[in-house]
Amino acid sequence: MSAFQWTELDSKAVDTARVLAADAVEKVGNGHPGTAISLAPVAYLLFNKVMRHDPKDDRWTGRDRFILSVGHSSLTIYNQLYLHGYGLELDDLKALRTWGSATPGHPEFGHTKGVEITTGPLGQGLASATGFAYAARFERGLFDPETPAGKSPFDHFVYVIAGDGDMQEGVTAEAASLAGHQKLGNLVVIYDSNQISIEDDTNIAFTEKVNDRYESYGWHVQTVDWKKTGNYVEDVEELYAAIERAKSVTDKPSLITLRTIIGWPSPKKQNSGKIHGSALGAEELAGLKAVLGFDPEQSFQVSPEVIAHTRGYQSHADEVRAEWQQSFDAWAAANPEKKALFDRVQAGQVPEGIEDVLPKFEGGTEVSTRAASGKVINAIASVMPELWGGSADLAESNLTTINGAKSFVPAEWSTHEWSGDQFGRVLHFGIREHAMGSILNGIVLHGNTRAFGGTFLIFSDYMRPAVRLAALMKVPSIFVWTHDSVALGEDGPTHQPIEQLATLRAIPGLDIVRPGDANETAYAWKTILERREGPAGIALTRQNIPVFKRGEADVTGAVFAGAQNTSKGAYTLVDAANGKAPAVVLLATGSEVQLAVAARETLEAAGVPTRVVSAPCVEWFEEQDAAYRESVLPAGTPTVSVEAGLSLGWSKYAQAHVSIEHFGASADYKTLFREFGMTTENVVLAAKELLG
Repeated sequence: MSAFQWTELDSKAVDTARVLAADAVEKVGNGHPGTAISLAPVAYLLFNKVMRHDPKDDRWTGRDRFILSVGHSSLTIYNQLYLHGYGLELDDLKALRTWGSATPGHPEFGHTKGVEITTGPLGQGLASATGFAYAARFERGLFDPETPAGKSPFDHFVYVIAGDGDMQEGVTAEAASLAGHQKLGNLVVIYDSNQISIEDDTNIAFTEKVNDRYESYGWHVQTVDWKKTGNYVEDVEELYAAIERAKSVTDKPSLITLRTIIGWPSPKKQNSGKIHGSALGAEELAGLKAVLGFDPEQSFQVSPEVIAHTRGYQSHADEVRAEWQQSFDAWAAANPEKKALFDRVQAGQVPEGIEDVLPKFEGGTEVSTRAASGKVINAIASVMPELWGGSADLAESNLTTINGAKSFVPAEWSTHEWSGDQFGRVLHFGIREHAMGSILNGIVLHGNTRAFGGTFLIFSDYMRPAVRLAALMKVPSIFVWTHDSVALGEDGPTHQPIEQLATLRAIPGLDIVRPGDANETAYAWKTILERREGPAGIALTRQNIPVFKRGEADVTGAVFAGAQNTSKGAYTLVDAANGKAPAVVLLATGSEVQLAVAARETLEAAGVPTRVVSAPCVEWFEEQDAAYRESVLPAGTPTVSVEAGLSLGWSKYAQAHVSIEHFGASADYKTLFREFGMTTENVVLAAKELLG
């Protein structure tokens, strides 16, 4: 540990960041200046004295990760990215929260260089940070498991700044419990306990002992109180020492509760809700500048010596990077096979020959798509070591276990069912669906490993904020949702999804994949893993459904298409007999494809040329060119959609619908399908009524 150094220029850089935060919010007329003002020394300390990072390369593998969970305080990170030379300039700060700027209201991954994750909804950053820490450990085991702790080029820390709002959100409680259980010593959280939110003093709603709660989770907890003397003293050296102690505790995540005054040293609005979420106003802004020794008549003041000092950090970064590179090159030379795996994973490529390992399911049998999925996961896992995952306490129902693999958990938590290893591949989230979604996002953002997490489709509602953020960030998280319709049966309406498929499809950038049989399930997984443009949710049946006889003719002489067409999103599964143009198209997904196939036979026997289109993923279908889409769903051809859920959304493709527009009931699935009209007879009737 090198001796701590803090110069007058460091203090001047901190005060510059404070004034920039106040000026930027004042210029646009809205935003959150208070926390950015009072956290300026914390953020500067991390970026200038603590973290290993390279402003020239924000994707450097060896970097520490920084997550601003208090995303509303976006200037806390923007100012440091500007000062340290990540590419932001003063004009970007002046354009805060405006159209086309590099400084949106909340930091956005992929939009601003140096931002590791989109943080807006409180709690998501801190919860996903647990996923970052998961991934750091898993990747260490994947690429360099033998090197002693602290000596590997893959060792680094995850730093988080969180606030009172983060601590109040339930998702952080779920994730923090898991972080403590996992003994994530690479996770360091600085909790800005200023006790002010939009409604002012948090005592009105939040009086718990946060430190005690985190200690009970198994965290290492410290308090740094800048108010302890009765005078407010920003003792950055004390905070630095606390961070160094946190880093030395390798078997627990660390929480440093930092007692601050929001907006300090703003003369009249500090320590109030007035400075949390609105501009200071001209008088208060002038007062702040006067206190800090800045000219109240000037805006966005940055002295040449300050910017030269802060951007001079790059020379230090170059030295650290060069030292790391030597370590990385030595590892690469000693581990050529691991290096080849690293290169493939970094490139986001699936292994060659992945199609060859896909299980082939025999036509004419019956298999639930959740069972098929379980077999596919295990087949692919045998050639794709970066694939890992599990479920929210539903392994036996979701079938998300990689057989024979160790569980990702400290060995001391092994049970008679599961054998733990710090570098294991099987994830156990407990009954924490929301944290599961956030953690999966963090894993995928940290590196390019592919992680999945499973629960029932109905409980996607618990995950929705994290799922939406995955789509917004365009990160390829994988959500496995089984028990995908009322056909789960006797558990009743609380567990039976009705609106979930429709509302999930409404999220822009989220692929919803509902395979129609076991072989579609295999190709669905292959396609999901080949794609990296955004997240996917795969919806799977509890009940057995027919495996179609691909490449074979049915009783009408028409041949069933191959399941490799799954990647196109929708395709003609079986066409009208005798090469005729279809008089009607039956468009179905999942377990209802079988109803469309049976209805087609009835309609063909009645002289109605009928095409069945299986549509496992509408989003993939929409990516196909117009000619292909027209070849599958010809304009002007009467079409009936068939899905055991709301018909909402299907009117784009179909004029009639066989659907369920109400909540379910408790009974066996055959009774439910009959009573709710999900039958071959109803599909035939809908087609005939549509044809007049």
